[in-house]
Amino acid sequence: MTTQVVVESCSVLPRDALFERDLVGEGDVYGDEEQEESLSDTEVNGSWTPQEKALHEARIKAKAKRRLRRTSSRDSTRESLSENTGDPGTEPTSPKGKINTNDRKSRMGKGRGLPKKGGAGGKGVWGAAGMVYEMEEPDAKDPNYDESYQGDTVYATVTPELEEQDLEKTVTPIVQEYFEHGDTREVQMLLKELNLGQHRFEFSSLAVSLSLEGKASHRELTSRLLSDLVGKGLTEEDTARAFDRILKDLPDLILDTPDAPQMLGQFVARAIADHALPLDFLDRYKGMVDCVHARAALDRAAVLLSMKREIVRLDNVWGVGGGQRPVKHLIKEMNLLLKEFLVSGDVSEAERCLRDLEVPHFHHELVYEAVIMVLESKGDTAIRMMVKLLQAFWKMGLITLDQMNRGFQRVFGELPEISLDVPHAHAILESFVELCYQESVITKHLRDTCPSRGRKRFVSEGDGGQLKN
Repeated sequence: MTTQVVVESCSVLPRDALFERDLVGEGDVYGDEEQEESLSDTEVNGSWTPQEKALHEARIKAKAKRRLRRTSSRDSTRESLSENTGDPGTEPTSPKGKINTNDRKSRMGKGRGLPKKGGAGGKGVWGAAGMVYEMEEPDAKDPNYDESYQGDTVYATVTPELEEQDLEKTVTPIVQEYFEHGDTREVQMLLKELNLGQHRFEFSSLAVSLSLEGKASHRELTSRLLSDLVGKGLTEEDTARAFDRILKDLPDLILDTPDAPQMLGQFVARAIADHALPLDFLDRYKGMVDCVHARAALDRAAVLLSMKREIVRLDNVWGVGGGQRPVKHLIKEMNLLLKEFLVSGDVSEAERCLRDLEVPHFHHELVYEAVIMVLESKGDTAIRMMVKLLQAFWKMGLITLDQMNRGFQRVFGELPEISLDVPHAHAILESFVELCYQESVITKHLRDTCPSRGRKRFVSEGDGGQLKN
C-alpha cells in the first residue's frame, strides 16, 4: 500500500509542463525542492528524450551547487553570531546575537579578527610601534602640494629679454636724459633693470650715434659713460662690437653728420685711452677696410694715439664744453677768448668759442673778466673793443640782463681790493660804465650803483682856515 502511494506521487509530468518550468525563473524552478527530489532515475529513464534528460541533469547539478553555497553562508553566519555572543562590546540590553555597530571587525564573517593595518591605522595614530619614517621630498605634482609651506621660498623677478625692435625706443630716452644730468650711476642702475641679453652691445652704438648728432658736451659725456660702464654691465668686447657696427653704418651717418668719420675716430682714440676698447682694436682692421669713411675714422684714431708717448686719458679730445668742467678751466678758457679777441677783433669767432663752452649760467664770469681786463689795460683801445664785444653779445641775446648785472656787480664789490693793484681803477671804471650805458649795454640803475671815489680837498681851497678856527 505504501509503495503504491509513492508511485502515484512520483508520476511523470507532461512534456509541456516541463518546458513551462524551463521558461519560468530559476527561483521558481528550484522553489519546490521536495518535488524535484521525488523524481527517480527510473522515471527519468522512462519516456524522456535525450535532450530532456540532459536538461534535467544540468538542473540537478545547478541545484546541488546552490544548496552547497547556502549551507556555507549559514555556517559562517552562525560562527560570527557565536563569537559576538561573548564579545564585551555588545550591549547587555540588546538581544542575543545582535552585532555591535561600533565594532571595527569585519561583519562579513571574513578575516582573522585582527585590527586594521596591524594597529598602525586609525585616528590620532602615527604608525606602528617602532616604525621609523624617513624624510620625503615634496612632490610638486601632488594635489596637496603647497609652495608656501615648503621651507624657505625664494621669489625672483624674471625680466624678459628686450627684443631688437623695442631696443631703440627704450634706450634712446635713457641716453637723452643722461645728456641732461650726466650721472653715469643712474644709467648703470637703469641698465640693470633691463634684460638686454645678446643685444647688450647695441646700447653703446646707440649712445655714440645720438652723440654724433648732438653737441661736443654730449660726446664728452658719452665717452665718460663708455669708460664707466666697462666692468659694470659692459665689457671691452661689447664696446668693440658696438664700434664695429658704427663703422659699418658710417655711410648712412654721414648723410646727417658730415664730420662723422673724424668724430668716430676721436671716439675710438678716447675709448682706447680709457681702456673701454681693447688695445689691439686698430690692429684688427689693418688691411681689411674697404670703406673710405671707415678708413678715415681709423686713421684719425691712429694719429691721435700716436701723439701720446703713453696711452693716457685724452681729456681734451672734445674740447671744453658743459658745466661738467672745473671752474678754473672755464675761467682760463674765457680769458683766452678775450685775449684772442683783443688781438683779432673777430666777434664771430668769439661768439663761436663762447657757445662751444655751453655754460650760459656762467656768462657773468666773461663780463667780470672783460671789465677786469679793461681796468688792467693801458689806453682806450681795450675799452672800445670790450664795449663792442659786450654790445654784440647783448644784442645776440648770448648774455642776458641778469648775467650782465652780476658781472658788473662783482667788479663793484671787489673794487677796493682791485684799487690796491690799479690806483686809477675808480676813474677807469666810471668812464667804462658810462660808455656802456651810452651804448645800451647796461641799465641806468646799474650805472647809478657804480662806486666813485670823492676828490681829495686841499688847504689852498679855503678849508684850512675853517679847520683852524
